[in-house]
Amino acid sequence: QAQLAESGGGLVQAGGSLRLSCAAPGRIFSSYSKAWFRQAPGKEREFVAAINWSGSTPVYGDSVKGRFTISRDNPKNTVSLQMDSLEPEDTAVYFCAAPRRPSYTGSSGDAYEYWGQGTQVTVSS
Repeated sequence: QAQLAESGGGLVQAGGSLRLSCAAPGRIFSSYSKAWFRQAPGKEREFVAAINWSGSTPVYGDSVKGRFTISRDNPKNTVSLQMDSLEPEDTAVYFCAAPRRPSYTGSSGDAYEYWGQGTQVTVSS
């Protein structure tokens, strides 16, 4: 059962920007790390970025380093993913996730127990 809610996806031209947001209802997630994953048609799920509770140690997948920025607003219980210099290869459904172990910020999807339903990002060439 999805307990996180993503928003902000859409269609953008290559080189453009989009900002995704993830709302985590309930105080249970307020101290959890959060992550973004993505999955393109016919491809495996890919780790995009993760951030710890304090926001002090963001982690990024190699394919998005230097282009994407993950951040969080704890009072609002939201996590954002700013995506710049988008490429057609970034086209995918993007998912927000929270881990089974609250402090985990790794890239293993199996370690994440709570997921949103995803938001589509399409980058045209």
